[in-house]
Amino acid sequence: MSMSMEFKLGEKVVYPNHGVGVIEQISYGYVNGRSERFYMLKIVSSGLKVMVPQTNVECVGLRPIIRNTQAGAVISFLEKGRSASHHDWKHRFKENSDRMRTGSLMEVAAVLKGLVALSRTKPLSFREKKMLERAKYLLVSELATVRNTSESAVEANLVRALAKAKLQMPETAPIPE
Repeated sequence: MSMSMEFKLGEKVVYPNHGVGVIEQISYGYVNGRSERFYMLKIVSSGLKVMVPQTNVECVGLRPIIRNTQAGAVISFLEKGRSASHHDWKHRFKENSDRMRTGSLMEVAAVLKGLVALSRTKPLSFREKKMLERAKYLLVSELATVRNTSESAVEANLVRALAKAKLQMPETAPIPE
């Protein structure tokens, strides 16, 4: 059994597919006769509260927010990294869904870049548009938190990074909460 991550009260974390949250409470209880630690976190953007037992931290992919150096790596990936995506819609959608579930910001950036590149060649399906929005939101919310800056500044940053890769973000509606 690997020692899973432990979080502190007030720590900012990322819950895959939901974005940045804050550990608001740490409580202890018994599960099957064993003492268990529970994290109560609040997703910043939606106010959603999520309770995660310590033993589930790894399988749900809860993690600390990335460091500033990693934020730089994500941006330069958008500028330079290759964006290959599967030709078959179903394959691509599954691959992208799996990447989003990992909770890794680099994987989320890869999904964003692949979908933006694809949108240049043909209109995205409704579900792919939604996924693009979700990826953009996850990137913007975490990078804004890490860099302690506004979401609009980060969004402008992403647009510039993609422009260097000769890519342009398609016009999409914001995600309704």
